[in-house]
Amino acid sequence: MATTTQTKAMPLTPYQVKRYSRHIIMPQVGSRGQRKLLDAKVLIIGAGGLGSPVAVYLTLAGVGTLGIVDFDVVDLTNLQRQILHHDDDIGRRKVESAKEALLAYNPDVNVIIHEEPITSANAMDIIPQYDVVVNGADNFPARYLVNDACYLAGKPLVDGSILIFDGQATVFIPGQGCYRCLFPEPPPPGEVPSCAEAGVLGMLPGLVGTIQATETVKLIMGIGKSLSGRLLLVDGLDMEFRSVKIRRNPDCPLCGDNPTIKELIDYEVFCGLR
Repeated sequence: MATTTQTKAMPLTPYQVKRYSRHIIMPQVGSRGQRKLLDAKVLIIGAGGLGSPVAVYLTLAGVGTLGIVDFDVVDLTNLQRQILHHDDDIGRRKVESAKEALLAYNPDVNVIIHEEPITSANAMDIIPQYDVVVNGADNFPARYLVNDACYLAGKPLVDGSILIFDGQATVFIPGQGCYRCLFPEPPPPGEVPSCAEAGVLGMLPGLVGTIQATETVKLIMGIGKSLSGRLLLVDGLDMEFRSVKIRRNPDCPLCGDNPTIKELIDYEVFCGLR
């Protein structure tokens, strides 16, 4: 089932036919699927390790509108894994560096930058503008916030995370479970180290981010079997993949049978950080 708005009956230009020819010749895609991509609007939370490969591959695939939420600046330590940014970008806003890089990859794409952190105050203004949201946030308050906002806005969420050699990815479709069903409570502050504290293999976000981009494209075109209801676990050290079934929790405070969360909350407080 496609998640985008109704596709416009606009023919592809000769430039687009040639550019996306390797998509169009695929029976699962064709010109109709490519038009769905061109009409789609995807929001990427974060222009860092996961957001970089997601943004690059969605841009190359021809997703028509990409929104990027980030308020950070490019740091030298980012360049070990964040492929959107280059040495000359150190000190620049990540959204500016990202937009410049993506338009160099494909000027056919409309890149909208949201140079601000995603918060309870702005999430319900930003997220409803898009068809699919891809989460590349690297902290628990943002992960719970984006999950709740996507559910309340009725938007599918393509989720991913990475640390050291390990990664995971899944898809949350409103009504079929959410991040809170999988992780009802955040870990105590300091229990789970950040990438800055524990490190991350530079190639790992490329691997997980590419999976997220693939799931996003499938959702847009309404093809294949998504990761909804499954958590894909990636062990980069032993190069093993395994899938774990996850189910909607009827007692979930957000998407359960008797929800208690009906609006966004203070996620810093919820995660014990303030």
